[in-house]
Amino acid sequence: MNTSFDRTLLILASILVIMGFFIFSSASLGLLAREGARFSGVAMNQLIFGVLGGGIALFITSTIHYRIWRQYAFYIFIGAVLLTLLVFVPAFSLEHGGARRWVQFGSFSFQPSEFLKVAFIIYMATWLSGMKNMIQNFVHGTLPFLGFLGGVGVLLLLQPDTDTFLIIVTASIAIFITAGGKFRDVAIMVIAGVLLITILVFTRPYIKDRIMTFINPSLDPQGAGYQIKQSLIAVGSGSVFGRGYGQSIQKFEYLPEPIGDSIFAVYSEEFGFIGSTLLVLIFTFFTFRSFRIATRAPDLFGMLLVVGLATLIISQTFLNIGAMIGLAPLSGLPLPFISHGGTALLVTLASVGIMLNVSKYQKPIPK
Repeated sequence: MNTSFDRTLLILASILVIMGFFIFSSASLGLLAREGARFSGVAMNQLIFGVLGGGIALFITSTIHYRIWRQYAFYIFIGAVLLTLLVFVPAFSLEHGGARRWVQFGSFSFQPSEFLKVAFIIYMATWLSGMKNMIQNFVHGTLPFLGFLGGVGVLLLLQPDTDTFLIIVTASIAIFITAGGKFRDVAIMVIAGVLLITILVFTRPYIKDRIMTFINPSLDPQGAGYQIKQSLIAVGSGSVFGRGYGQSIQKFEYLPEPIGDSIFAVYSEEFGFIGSTLLVLIFTFFTFRSFRIATRAPDLFGMLLVVGLATLIISQTFLNIGAMIGLAPLSGLPLPFISHGGTALLVTLASVGIMLNVSKYQKPIPK
């Protein structure tokens, strides 16, 4: 057993947080050109709740033995579900853009689905690690798994928060496969997912717009295709070396959500192809290091926990980046470690802390 955390993962996460805050600070300047936007309030929220709060959360979760999460997984999950249900209570919910995804207490607001996705992974890692060979049984393994996933899906799709649900599905399937689930059952899930997306396309116009815009980015350039058009302009304007830190033009009145899901476009414009490649490489190293910890976890629960948490972060990262360069449909997902969202950064760093704790007990490499 090791006596220290995986320093490489900690260093990579620290680099992403530091880079993220500087990138966020630059992108936030675009708010100065937007009526009603408060630059100082947004920046302080990110610094206090995201960076400082996240740092404290990382420290706390890295010191808690990861098996403790298994003991309280059910209660953590139920608590996260109840917290998420508050978005449907008018006295607490906050609506933005036609969706009720936020809970507000006085002047403080947060997105409870950030806690729900981590709580769900902890519970699924607990449940799957206790199933043993039963996970290969369709009736006793796959169907209950789909039931849990479907229940969370209903809770999120009613908000609606389709993007978070897709990230949860991706992470859940990753740990299902890792736990020994049959690829036949995974294929059934994929088919069911395609059918669900098809239904959503025909029942929710904004999803259909995203798909059509992905297929043809030049479609409706002043409407559904506006964001991807402005994003590609920003990325292309960065050329090889970029305009320079703070010199983005697209963040002023052109890019929607420059501190949110469009922040990678701002970064690409300022740091160019070289800077963008560097950021992608750092996330790639973070990916490999996380899965290395998972492969050396001392038990199945630790392995599933790291695979699930890492997949939540990684899949969201590359879906966001892919959307900004036209390789994936627009999702509205923020870029982990970098985009605006103090609660999101806090939860992400808390997840990294859990992975670091697992690394402390990882098995040594055989000689």
